[in-house]
Amino acid sequence: MALYFCIVNEYEMNIENLKSQMRKGMLEYCVLLLLKRGDAYASEMIGLMKEAHLIVMEGTLYPLLTRLKNDGLLAYRWQESKAGPPRKYYSLTPAGIGFLEQLDTAWLEISHSVEHLKNVNS
Repeated sequence: MALYFCIVNEYEMNIENLKSQMRKGMLEYCVLLLLKRGDAYASEMIGLMKEAHLIVMEGTLYPLLTRLKNDGLLAYRWQESKAGPPRKYYSLTPAGIGFLEQLDTAWLEISHSVEHLKNVNS
């Protein structure tokens, strides 16, 4: 019984690790998808991802936003807030829109491949 518990526990830990890696791999795509609908500030993006059951910490999101801005995929502007300090609103640049279109294509290819493999012997 103890050995079974250890194997199940290890398996669950491996699943959580894999889920975490998958989320990190998709985070850039998810951020760009959110910004496709309009400008947003970081806390707003975190809230929207939380609603989608994609838990993202500020310490993960801010470096990604900085990298995407430095890569020319995002721009930002400061806007006064009625509820505190000014907020930095991010938006897609034309390069960001083009990159998102490429990611959309890649996502379709990957999801079709996975669905095909899931249904091979069904």
